This record gives sequence, C-alpha cells and structure tokens, in this order.
Amino acid sequence: MDAIGYIRVSTQGQAKEGYSLSYQLDEIQAYCKKQGWNLLHVFQDEGISGAKVDEDALEVDREGFQDMLAFLSTHSVNYVVVLNTSRLWRSDIVKVLIHREFKKYGVDIRSIEQPTYSIHKKDPSDFLINGLMELLDQYQRLEIAMKLARGRRKKAQGGGYAGGKAAYGYHVQKGTKQLSLSPENARAVQRVFTIRKQYPSWSLSQIASQLNLEGFQTAQGKEFTKVQVKRILDREPFYKGQYSYADVTCLHGQHPAII
Repeated sequence: MDAIGYIRVSTQGQAKEGYSLSYQLDEIQAYCKKQGWNLLHVFQDEGISGAKVDEDALEVDREGFQDMLAFLSTHSVNYVVVLNTSRLWRSDIVKVLIHREFKKYGVDIRSIEQPTYSIHKKDPSDFLINGLMELLDQYQRLEIAMKLARGRRKKAQGGGYAGGKAAYGYHVQKGTKQLSLSPENARAVQRVFTIRKQYPSWSLSQIASQLNLEGFQTAQGKEFTKVQVKRILDREPFYKGQYSYADVTCLHGQHPAII
C-alpha cells in the first residue's frame, strides 16, 4: 500500500506538545512502518487553522494541503494518514470539501487515533455530507456560469465578441476571440440588402432564388431558403456595425461592418 501523511498545527495547537509537528510525524512514520505501507511523503501546514477556506474558490486555503492535492493528482495513493481527522478539518464545510477531493482521487483517510474512520464508511452523517457535496457542486456551476456571463456582458459593452455562433458572413479567428469577415459569405450578405433595396416588392423566397441563381451558398454549403434570407435581414443593425448581446447593445462594435 502507498500512503502519504499530513500534519498540521494551528497557532493554538503549537502549544500542545501532543500535537506538535514532530510528534505527528513520528506517529505517522511508526504507523506506516507497522502496517507495512510505503510512506511516499508527508505534507505539512504550520500555524494554519483547520477551518480556513477560500470562500471565492471554495477550496481549502492551506499551502501544504494544496501541495498534497497536486501530488494526489499525479500519483496513485491508497491512504492519507493523519494523527486524527482534526488535523484535516475543524469545520463541516472543510470536511465536505476534503471528502469531495479525496473521493475524486480514490484515496481514503487513515486516522491513528480513530482507527475505524473511513470516508467511505456508511453512517447517518453521510446523507448530510453527500447532500452538501451535491449542493456545493451545483453552487460552483452557477458561480462559473455567472462569472462567464458577467465577463461576456462586459466585453459586449465595449463592442467585443462575447461568444456564441458567429453570424453568417463572419468567422471567429482561432486564438483571437474576434469576429473576422468570411469574404464570400460577406458578399452574399451585401447582395441580400442590395436586392431588397432594388426590388422592395420581392418576397423572401424570390431573394433566396436569386442568390442561388448567382451561385451563393449558406454557411453549410447549401442553397438559400427564405429562412436564411430573413435571418440576414433581421440582423441589419449588426451588419452595419452594431453589436448586441443579451440586453447589452453597443452602437459601435469591434467587428467590421458588411453593409
């Protein structure tokens, strides 16, 4: 079995001889030797509270603990060995976060002072922990979505491309996140508005037929229908250089105008 150790003392904990870093280290080394386990590394945090959490990132805000997670992401480990679980957490929210991370990497906890403890052991608190983990995951997804939306709105306010499928006549240049002209399709857009101006009584189907007669194609390489023609005409402000995203409208977008 491969194991790693984790030791921690808070500012108050340093005064307790039984919880000193050296004591915890000695106990973990002796425990692994007795079990016949291969102790790969021991991570430590000194003077850090077991309840400290980065509330924005929703993660355990300890350097040694984060180093341990990075190690687990690249190594196959069976157990994280601690003197007791209070070295890992001092609050329910931190417990939930740690359970989630350890389950992600398929590692269990071995507590020297709590020999029967396991994050996989079924007990009444599992119902609460699993529910909290699910709520936490949903919360993080919503937070990510909100941050992305805020970023896109801010970009749209400056007339920049905020994402989504590029309008006909444009493409997103790889690595730039900006709209660039697709020359042939842009000419088709110009032709739609020219025909509409020259023949205002023409139906959408007649305009589509004229485009097909002149050899223009849709973005999928197919013939135009009245649906594609209407979509182009409805985007007249955009093709004139105006950019809109959700409820944000910028009169002078960063994309090049076609008409």
